[in-house]
Amino acid sequence: MSPAPRKPARWQGSEPALRAVQVAFDVEEAVMEAIRVAAFHANVSTSTQIRSVLDLPVAARPKRPRLTVTLDAADYELLAQRYGLTPEDRLGIKEAATRELIAFVQQPPRAARAGTGGGKKKNSR
Repeated sequence: MSPAPRKPARWQGSEPALRAVQVAFDVEEAVMEAIRVAAFHANVSTSTQIRSVLDLPVAARPKRPRLTVTLDAADYELLAQRYGLTPEDRLGIKEAATRELIAFVQQPPRAARAGTGGGKKKNSR
């Protein structure tokens, strides 16, 4: 049996994270909302809020503070058209989207709260 390939030194510290398992909780909407609201007021991620509620250790500060979204091929097509890029230019799309998110924060508060995206609106009922 051949030995396992050696990991680059910069990946060695990521070993515990690679072994971690993401857990999804199927709970009522009221529970999800309460967790999200508490996380918002504490200025932490929902994951950090859940760890706090479950009395699990929480990092003093986030290791990689970031926003995430899942994009499929159709999303890349739409964003490529919007930014005048090709769908294959994913880095360019990411950079343009980052600039748009930053611009969103720099808008007057009323416009920022209302949202500006062309995404689907949540039904109010």
